[in-house]
Amino acid sequence: MTSHDVVALVRRRLQIRKVGHCGTLDPIATGLLLLTLGRGTKIQDLLMSEDKEYSGTMMLGITTSTQDKEGEIIEQREVPAFDEKTIRAVFEKFRGDFYQTPPMVSAIKHAGVPLYKLARQGKTIERDPRLVHIYRYSIDRIASPKIDFTVVCSKGFYVRTYAHDIGVELGCGAHLYSLRRVKSGRFDVANAISVEQIKNGEPSEIAARVLSLPQVSRMRGA
Repeated sequence: MTSHDVVALVRRRLQIRKVGHCGTLDPIATGLLLLTLGRGTKIQDLLMSEDKEYSGTMMLGITTSTQDKEGEIIEQREVPAFDEKTIRAVFEKFRGDFYQTPPMVSAIKHAGVPLYKLARQGKTIERDPRLVHIYRYSIDRIASPKIDFTVVCSKGFYVRTYAHDIGVELGCGAHLYSLRRVKSGRFDVANAISVEQIKNGEPSEIAARVLSLPQVSRMRGA
């Protein structure tokens, strides 16, 4: 189910026309999707600008066309027996401010056309690197060729590209194997309503989980 599908589901179940979301989840991603309803859509851009936390797994040795497991395999390389120190040294290169080049398979527009549509036509467009920020990260498990990690990052950060670039630095290539959005600003997936609850719950029960604008303001410390 895509982010757009979730919006359509909520619109249908709650019989409300104005529903938006605060950041598309990639096809392979699970986790938190913030929705805005009614007057709440006015603060959608504000909520989208907040930091995100993700947990994921990257697969070393395989580079793909989309930088995740959904894409075609471009190159395969043998994965050396990296020690933890070597891997940590590469992760350290991606801390704080740095420039990241967005992937071709993204919603960024070129001359009004999303890049992913141009990518489907076999076209590659030069993309300007964008300044992004990693506030903190952790390497949660190394089980070669997979590395489990957690990253807290700024708006506009592509975790797919993060995995790809780490693979480049290691010299063996890599792609994003799995991804879960854990937090967005002060909102945590642990407190979210599930898609199944939206599908099967009573509209009144679903509506009871919606936060008011004053509640959101207090959560954000505004």
